[in-house]
Amino acid sequence: MASPAALRTVIRTPAALRPLLLCAPRAAYHEQHNDQATPYGDAERTILSHALGHVSAYGFTQEAITLGAKDAGYLDVSRNLFPKGTFDLVMYHLVTQRLGLKDRIQFPDETMGVGRKVRSLVIERLRANADAGVVPKWQEALGVMSLAENIPASLRELGLLSDEMWYLAGDTSVDGSWYTKRASLSGIYAATEVFQTTDQSTEFKDTEQFLDRRLEELRVTGSAVGNTMQWMGFQGGALMNMLRSKGVRI
Repeated sequence: MASPAALRTVIRTPAALRPLLLCAPRAAYHEQHNDQATPYGDAERTILSHALGHVSAYGFTQEAITLGAKDAGYLDVSRNLFPKGTFDLVMYHLVTQRLGLKDRIQFPDETMGVGRKVRSLVIERLRANADAGVVPKWQEALGVMSLAENIPASLRELGLLSDEMWYLAGDTSVDGSWYTKRASLSGIYAATEVFQTTDQSTEFKDTEQFLDRRLEELRVTGSAVGNTMQWMGFQGGALMNMLRSKGVRI
């Protein structure tokens, strides 16, 4: 049973984000972590991995998927294979980057604290977006993820990424604080990822500073969930207006 503090966290969290707090218990995630495997079959994995190579030019679009299929030797892309269209391509990037995070960064320094590890993990995950060349097109992905039918799966994946980061940082707690940690890190990561799409600084230094301010806010006031979600709400509205102005159907 969740503690009163955990329940207060759920209540204070915006209604749209509460599902990411109410997923499987943390203990179950720890038990299943070593058994994680990509949920994609060979054909899906081959096509979508090739399609990601076209995102920098064509964005998260059906055209990128079609070109990926041709690169992989498929003449046609079945709707049964990718029933959600471009959202399947977005999710492939999210899932594979989450599963690959443990291979991108290790912590040989045993004296490094959990907080510093979490910061490094967030930065490394954001760097993966840059390395994959999707940052210039990520606002399109956010627009796809914000569609009503895609929000539950998007939030679940965000929660799993938060779980993964806490796990890799060495936090194995399964008490009521899990709810607060999950919500806080999910909110901080999501807000920082949105900020990254507007960052014109060298090597995304402004994004790192934005992240540091959110982490400090959490450390000092514990208000990262509320304040970060308010910022995301404002940015989300601006993002939707921008996408519509470019003719993207949202």
